[in-house]
Amino acid sequence: MLRGRPRRGREAHAATGDDPGGGADPLDAAQERRVRAVLALGGVPQADLPDGVQQVRLRLLERAASGREAPRDVSAWAAVVASNLAMDWHRAKRRQERLGERLAALRQPAEQPSGEDSSVLSVAVAQGLDELPDAQRQVVVLRFYADLPVRSIAEQLGVPEGTVKSRLHTAVRALRARLHEDEVV
Repeated sequence: MLRGRPRRGREAHAATGDDPGGGADPLDAAQERRVRAVLALGGVPQADLPDGVQQVRLRLLERAASGREAPRDVSAWAAVVASNLAMDWHRAKRRQERLGERLAALRQPAEQPSGEDSSVLSVAVAQGLDELPDAQRQVVVLRFYADLPVRSIAEQLGVPEGTVKSRLHTAVRALRARLHEDEVV
């Protein structure tokens, strides 16, 4: 089967609203190209463009499902949504970069501890981890030892990102208190 055939068939049916697959595609081919162009010009990487197009499609479908009328100019509406998505992508990227810089600063001690100091710290951290509740210990290990981003941890554990962040915050605060109590730091 040729790659292009199913796509063209779906687009032809989507324009008339009688998609044989059961649901009409809210974006025609020209609108999809425009959305891709707006996303690309907005700085979204090529690899993320299909997700961006799907987000626009989803928002249009959600709008229809909520009972709101369709935008007068779907193409213009989709372009504005794509532009907003590109801005959101940049904001998220900046947040990740700032977080990475803050974590890098925390990981680089001002002076290198001696071998003995380092092993005392390692033992104290290991003991502190053992005292944490399982859920907190799990997110600390995944975040700081496996170096997974919060979003991936949330997806893997099946919990909201906010829950992961809350557990991390509570766990780090408890570890910090434990290290201060033991006068390790």
